[in-house]
Amino acid sequence: MQKTIGIVAHVDAGKTTFSEQLLFHTHSIRQRGRVDHQDTFLDSHEIEKNRGITVFADQGAFTFNGSHYTLIDTPGHVDFSPEMERAIQVMDAAIVIISAADGVEGHTETVWQLLKKHQIPTFFFLNKTDREGANIQNVVAEIRSSLSQDIFDLSEIEEDGMNESLIEFIAERDEALLERYMDADYDSETWLDALKRMIQHRDVFAYGHGSALKDIGVLDFFEKFDLLTKTDYVDRGEFAARVYKVRHDENGHRITFLKVLQGNLHVRDDVHYADKQEKITQIRRYNGKKFQTTEAAHAGEIVAVTGLSEAGAGDPLGTLVEKAVFDLIPTLKSKVIFDPSIHVKEVLRCFRMLDAEDPSLRVVWDEHVQEVHVHVMGVIQLEVLRQIVRDRFQFDVSFGDPKILYKETIRSAVNGYGHFEPLKHYAEVHLRIEPAERNSGISFENVCHANDLSVGNQNLIQSHIFERAHHGLLTGSTLTDVKITLLTGKGHIEHTSGGDFREATFRALRQGLEKAENVLLEPVYDFKIKVGMDHIGRVLSDIQQASGSFAPPETIGENTIVTGHVPVATFMNYSTVFASFTNGKGALTLQFGGYDECHNTEEVIEAIGYNKDADPEYTSTSIFCAKGKGYPVLWHEAEAAMHLL
Repeated sequence: MQKTIGIVAHVDAGKTTFSEQLLFHTHSIRQRGRVDHQDTFLDSHEIEKNRGITVFADQGAFTFNGSHYTLIDTPGHVDFSPEMERAIQVMDAAIVIISAADGVEGHTETVWQLLKKHQIPTFFFLNKTDREGANIQNVVAEIRSSLSQDIFDLSEIEEDGMNESLIEFIAERDEALLERYMDADYDSETWLDALKRMIQHRDVFAYGHGSALKDIGVLDFFEKFDLLTKTDYVDRGEFAARVYKVRHDENGHRITFLKVLQGNLHVRDDVHYADKQEKITQIRRYNGKKFQTTEAAHAGEIVAVTGLSEAGAGDPLGTLVEKAVFDLIPTLKSKVIFDPSIHVKEVLRCFRMLDAEDPSLRVVWDEHVQEVHVHVMGVIQLEVLRQIVRDRFQFDVSFGDPKILYKETIRSAVNGYGHFEPLKHYAEVHLRIEPAERNSGISFENVCHANDLSVGNQNLIQSHIFERAHHGLLTGSTLTDVKITLLTGKGHIEHTSGGDFREATFRALRQGLEKAENVLLEPVYDFKIKVGMDHIGRVLSDIQQASGSFAPPETIGENTIVTGHVPVATFMNYSTVFASFTNGKGALTLQFGGYDECHNTEEVIEAIGYNKDADPEYTSTSIFCAKGKGYPVLWHEAEAAMHLL
């Protein structure tokens, strides 16, 4: 049986130490490493050793009780959470490590929501029970109040079967078993099968406890984990897989890691993805930094292949259709600063390699200002990027101060008109642009009749809508949360040529935005704060000063919990302030909550200083032709000049 398991947690909960113990007990490694000794098996990169944190999701392999396991140790620091999310999509089960001394921390809840989204069966290991201040029952109570009520202690599974409490726990969640339980008709195998099914469906969650550093409870926990997890991958059927991550080896060759979901994959097989077909030239099985080549990969395995030139994280391969959608999106961008002696093409080449490995970077070359920009989660990520570039590419970079990634939308529906007719060119496009649900992105509808415009040209217009991120008028930020409808259009049998409909489409979009009420959006956090009663007044005042909003606070025991929304711009550095005045005893959870209307629009517009009339990539002016010469028509006069009206 093939099983892929992930170790996930808030930073410093003990993930990597737990992973080391598992790999040691299953004879995958001969000696246990320690994070503080910089000799762990999976944190093998120099950056990870020096910082003492996991940056990259790396994998180990072992066999236990006849099952073949791939173990993925994921980053716990919030700045590297997109790497963690990409790993979650290929897990068959997850182990959430929670420090028994610190309880459910901020990033734990983010991890929990991602596991819930991807429907990953989840176990908890309450670590560091040997530490002063550790309280297992308090942590269990926190899990019940913050994550799920439906948890049980793995110690309730004993050598001779389940204890009475667990038997009743299972029966209460299955009507047929409850009836048998009431009739004293208990059967251990039936109950065990039911428990496995409930775990698989995320109806219940198990927890164990111990100390990974002292090797207390780890093996006992994993024996029960192995007993309660199952997969049903089959080699039959056509090949289907999902890309997990991309790396480059020491020779610069692109290595694509993928999870085989169905069928088999062989060296020299042709693999279909997007509109490409490429041949697999090598298949590798990795264990840490080392790998072995193999001729075939089977359903349930994670392998690395060469031969795929463009497949990226989350992409479907073979018969799989749906592309993975990731929730953790950077809200900051920063300019890459480098010595003028280094050619910009070399900088871009290197950063595009990094972009393939971490798609959330979204490396952008701004032709207008001749700058390279990257998107990041926080300043720690920038520090790590600087070291990665130095170590891998042998040149130094620095970064400008991170800036908020704003977006734009509109408040009411408008029609946009674009005409492009310089001599011997012709295209006209009419669009309807409407505000859409917040955080829905851009959607497209086509109501244009084939009698007015060929289906091929209609499809061309749609492709132009989605070929790039479009600029809003207020700050030049990305347009989002709109529905764009193609109303009609017109071409010319002789004069319409490549690029004409692109020009007309962009002008129609821009002309519509000129008429609309434009709205600036900013990223916001969904926050959850837990503090003692003596600090709640300070917290509520801070939230209000940060232009946030909150629900009525809730008191649980000696603590008060408050939830709400707050701009990233005003709260991105609050964790340091919060830790200071609570002496580290409060809990602050910040999750990306999408985008909402900006709290200081005029100030942001002035600071960015975008001139909509000087954008080299966009214009709202249409071009018409008369007497063999093209002439411009400004946006406010364009509608009346259209040929189709």
